[in-house]
Amino acid sequence: MENVQEYKIEKGPRETLAMDPKKFILWLFLVSIIMLFASQTSAYLVRRAEGNWLEFEMPKIFWYSTAVLLISSMAMQWAYFSAKKDQFKQLKIAISITFVLGLIFLWMQFEGWKQLVAMNVYFVGNPSGSFFYVFTGLHGFHLISGLIVLLVSLASAFRFKVHAKNLRRIQICATYWHFLDILWLYLFVFLLTFN
Repeated sequence: MENVQEYKIEKGPRETLAMDPKKFILWLFLVSIIMLFASQTSAYLVRRAEGNWLEFEMPKIFWYSTAVLLISSMAMQWAYFSAKKDQFKQLKIAISITFVLGLIFLWMQFEGWKQLVAMNVYFVGNPSGSFFYVFTGLHGFHLISGLIVLLVSLASAFRFKVHAKNLRRIQICATYWHFLDILWLYLFVFLLTFN
């Protein structure tokens, strides 16, 4: 009889390495974005080596927009910490600040495009300008999707669906927002280095 009980204990349920399906989808999405920008930066380097490359100074507003995005990432982290502590007022404020800073970042990017046009750097005519617009435009598009994720998280926070025992939505939101921040820093340094 003891042998049977030992056998049952050994054959009990095993721990599985499961991941939340929504987080798994997020990570697959992030990997696809990484692959997209890796291919674009590779194409940039190959095309730059071929010549006919107009070098131009990046407008200062892109420096300022980078600072705005970094601050927004800090606000997003504040939102996450607030959710972990069930500080609902701070959670709503932090997500709202992140959202507003994201909008400011997009506006600054658009203003940067206007400054590029004033410098005679257009989407067509020279590959360096084209790549610059593509990089900043693709990142802006993904940032818009991040703003949508922020709005969903903010709506959930107002309905008290984000709290210490239900952090999935804010974790996904924070992961995506921080990823967009890191992606922009990569693009910013890349464009400064190889322009």
